[in-house]
Amino acid sequence: MNSAPQRQSIRDLSGRLDADQIGAEMHELIRALYPLCRSITGEGLRETLRIVGRTVPLELREVPTGTRAFDWVVPKEWNIKEAYIADRSGRRIIDFKNCNLHVLGYSAPIRARVSRRELLEHVYADPAHPDWIPYRNSYYKEQWAFCASEKQRAALTDEEYDVCIDSTLTDGSLSYGEARLPGESEREVLISTHACHPSLCNDNLSGIAVAALLAKHLRAIRTRYTYRFVFLPCTIGPIVWLSRNREAAARIDHGLVLACVGDAGQITYVRSRRDTAEIDRAMRHVLEQSGRPHEMRPFAPYGYDQRQYCSLGFNLPIGCLMRTPNDEYPEYHTSADNLDLMKPEALADSFATILSTLCVLEDNRRYVARVQHGEPHLGRRGLYHKAQEYGLFWLLNFSDGNHSVLDIAEKSGVPFEKLAIGAKLLQDVELLAPDETDAIR
Repeated sequence: MNSAPQRQSIRDLSGRLDADQIGAEMHELIRALYPLCRSITGEGLRETLRIVGRTVPLELREVPTGTRAFDWVVPKEWNIKEAYIADRSGRRIIDFKNCNLHVLGYSAPIRARVSRRELLEHVYADPAHPDWIPYRNSYYKEQWAFCASEKQRAALTDEEYDVCIDSTLTDGSLSYGEARLPGESEREVLISTHACHPSLCNDNLSGIAVAALLAKHLRAIRTRYTYRFVFLPCTIGPIVWLSRNREAAARIDHGLVLACVGDAGQITYVRSRRDTAEIDRAMRHVLEQSGRPHEMRPFAPYGYDQRQYCSLGFNLPIGCLMRTPNDEYPEYHTSADNLDLMKPEALADSFATILSTLCVLEDNRRYVARVQHGEPHLGRRGLYHKAQEYGLFWLLNFSDGNHSVLDIAEKSGVPFEKLAIGAKLLQDVELLAPDETDAIR
């Protein structure tokens, strides 16, 4: 009786995926999510998670308003139906239906006739980019406001206007989505991305799309590690997740926060607070071997949700992958962060970079050389002609149970992928054996 075929490994996956197809699929997911008005709570966030769930099944979690999470409390749930600024004739000058950035995120409701002077105190604009609508929010301070282009704001010349923000702030819940993909070990790799911003593509529909496609493909293969993907609102989301998942957090050996991964800029990686965690070293090796421009930055306690996972009580080995970092491209947090900014080839490159890094983590083992005195005779085993390409002498010399394949790659300059193949060649002729103490816990 034939046994069932073995599922592919992560390295098999990286070799067969079509970059153009992957990039196009991620771009289409971004296009589907783009119109939704998301925030840190509410129906827009839930609908986003439901749409992502069509790509990879998610467990949807709801955490009630008032729930304490360390020093934070889950806020009231915010939803909005419509909003506008209209002149005395009823003509809508600014309308939420045209762009959901037109309303301050988490704006309190209002329906009133106000003077031009009062209105302008509640309209945000960006004079440096007069055609763009800025994104602003006020999650934890109740106020009402609109956002408009500088040209729209300057056109508000009447003495009075009717303003309407039909929103609600009520007891509800904070939503997040989670996909746990079991591997051979209970030890985990965490991929986290924020899913709370409204119609902004690079920040962070790009992170959502890359994470969703990674989860979709990893779900179908065999992995050593268990992979956990979380899609949640920024800041409060990971704080809530950590407060409810201390046991799971203790199983995390590696992780990445994904944000701003769809623009044409070079890849930027922010190292974990530990600075030399295995994920940091693996990412550095992959980026250096790629030969493409990139930047490695030290950890800093600001920016994206990496700072929550790397906070003092957890200090998890989690880095942050971006292309052009937040606030370093002009379109950041404006209406110009739109579908035109998204490059399918950049999305595919971000995807491939992460997948290559996961390949290193999956294949990074320690070995013990079976021949301890002098080098073995590779010629009579048919391997001498492969020794240089696959780093066989490096593997044989440093496989003492104390050096991993990544350690040897860093010492030798031989690409990790080549060394992983070399280790397999040496195992096949019984010159290397896995270190029995090296199993993932």
